[in-house]
Amino acid sequence: MSQLITTDLVLLDADLGTDRAGVIRAMTKLVADQGRATNAESLFDDAWAREQLTDTGVPGGIAIPHCRSEAVTEATLVMARLKPAVDFGSPDAPADLIFLIAAPNGADKEHLTLLSALARSLVNPEFVDSLRSAGSREEIVALVEQATAPEEKAAPAAGVSASASASAGAGEGQQSTSASGDAARPVIVAVTACPTGIAHTYMAADSLAAAAKRAGVELHVETQGSSGATPIDPAIIAAASAVIFAVDVDVRDKGRFAGKPLIQSPVKRGIDAPDEMIAEAIAAASDPNAARVAGGGAASESTPSTKDEHFGQTVKRALLTGVSYMIPFVAGGGLLIALGFLLGGYLITETAGDIVVGNSLWNLPEGGLATYLGAAAFQIGAASMGFLVPALAGYIAYAIADRPGIAPGFTAGAVAGLMGAGFLGGIVGGLLAGVAAHWLAQRKTAAWFRGLMPVVVIPLLASIFASGLMVLILGGPIASLTVALNNFLNGLSGASAVVLGLILGAMMGFDLGGPVNKVAYSFAVAGLGAGAIDNQGPWMIMAAVMASGMVAPLAMALASTVLARRLFSPVEKENGKAAWLLGASFISEGAIPFAAADPLRVIPASAIGSAVTGGIIMAAGVTSQAPHGGFFVFFAINPFLMFVVAILAGMVVTALIVVALKRFTVRDNRTAVPETAKVSVAA
Repeated sequence: MSQLITTDLVLLDADLGTDRAGVIRAMTKLVADQGRATNAESLFDDAWAREQLTDTGVPGGIAIPHCRSEAVTEATLVMARLKPAVDFGSPDAPADLIFLIAAPNGADKEHLTLLSALARSLVNPEFVDSLRSAGSREEIVALVEQATAPEEKAAPAAGVSASASASAGAGEGQQSTSASGDAARPVIVAVTACPTGIAHTYMAADSLAAAAKRAGVELHVETQGSSGATPIDPAIIAAASAVIFAVDVDVRDKGRFAGKPLIQSPVKRGIDAPDEMIAEAIAAASDPNAARVAGGGAASESTPSTKDEHFGQTVKRALLTGVSYMIPFVAGGGLLIALGFLLGGYLITETAGDIVVGNSLWNLPEGGLATYLGAAAFQIGAASMGFLVPALAGYIAYAIADRPGIAPGFTAGAVAGLMGAGFLGGIVGGLLAGVAAHWLAQRKTAAWFRGLMPVVVIPLLASIFASGLMVLILGGPIASLTVALNNFLNGLSGASAVVLGLILGAMMGFDLGGPVNKVAYSFAVAGLGAGAIDNQGPWMIMAAVMASGMVAPLAMALASTVLARRLFSPVEKENGKAAWLLGASFISEGAIPFAAADPLRVIPASAIGSAVTGGIIMAAGVTSQAPHGGFFVFFAINPFLMFVVAILAGMVVTALIVVALKRFTVRDNRTAVPETAKVSVAA
């Protein structure tokens, strides 16, 4: 196994400027210069994106920027002792000791274990002092190698009892502290986890263990990180008085802790304020009104309140969770629909159902095998897309209320689709269902009745509340808005074709499959403007609507995978790759993950770029006889070249506006990269 650190990867008393971005850039360049990364800029982008999620500065003048990156060829550690120190967001002081941890995406467990061992050593004041006093790079390397030596893994770290270390050695990913044999002391269990599972996960675990020892309580910590995760013994969980979640991602198998009093905070608080978290857990253990972990059939169904999380952050986290579960429906369904158009032609939308039901491989319809397979692909894709809004709403509710919110959320999403509210209605329905389920879960009930709450009472009442509001109150305004927009478009049918194209384009880009988008599309397919422009008016309107609807996903793909990758999270970059084909297929929903995560930037940019495309289409007289299909129905578009030019123009405008808005609204010269709720933490 290659060395994690060499003397060439150590910078002593270096002046790397006063900006953390400059420090990280210099250190990632060093990794590439040593042949351990294929591209310094790509590594910087990944490290900087991770830096936006949580400050990597920790108490004691230390910072640990870290990431996994496709650019890294072997696990690497870079250490810099800075003069002057640089602010990395630590609550006490700027950082003068910087450790950059760069791990390849497929890093082996042995390397990741060593990296996590180093992170744990940084809570040891003696180790930190020795790093500051070291006189040579060779001495630094020797200290780091000693701290990460496998034979020392079972040695107690600072503030962690011998029993904790023995437990960690026996089962990687778990540790415990004992309370001097006092059976009256509370037992607390904890889970720590961060997005990359390398540094903060283990530092938080050790900080909490040290704080528990100082408080004289018994603590068992499960580290859901990169170097292993051994679940806490169910018997220990059953005996626990409270649970601590110091996490930035979802806790695996959260239901194990159902009913336990809960203290939840970002993982960094477990490093910065472990004593406060232990004290809060002790207090929650004796508080009958404390928030509790939700779970089916649990003794209590109260859902957790996330400490230090503002209302806006809660909503954002819920939206990201909903989007992460919705994405497979969008990608799979959209690609199947596109395949259906390619094989069966654009008229497959009208005949697919009859073809699939009335024929088989042994009884092919007119048009042969291609038509039959195209119809089958279209029907399967349409069925998948039909789950888009219910899945979005269901998992938004899940993020707020855990499992009791799923059923009312799915129901509210289905009702939103029935009312024509689109994905915006799904968001509203999911939030309503989640809030209702969360409130119901907090109600105190008799012990005999608690088992019915998550499986009968909460789904029933929350569904009535959320879906009832959608039907009785919200559906009317949405229907009225739809009629008003249709009438408005009818009134514009005799106006300038370019103005009409601008308006239709903006509508298509505004809510990406929602009611406004659907009104514009319905206007086009129904030929409401027939005769107002010329005899090809309906075909021109159809071309403008279809081209404009392709702009947003293509623009998001361009921005997230080509123009400004570091402004987007790793999950968004993966979504951007899928958005290329979704946009080319006229699946506007391919941009929904971006709009739901960042609506104030994405929606205005999408509307403007789509309007540009719509105006160009109408000005150039482009026509489309196909109601759907995007580039795959090129045979029905004339002139096709101008159709492509118009889409490219709108795509570039939207992408540039999104990038500019993201950069313009960044605070402290830092890029706000949202973390998706569904993040995989390697075990």
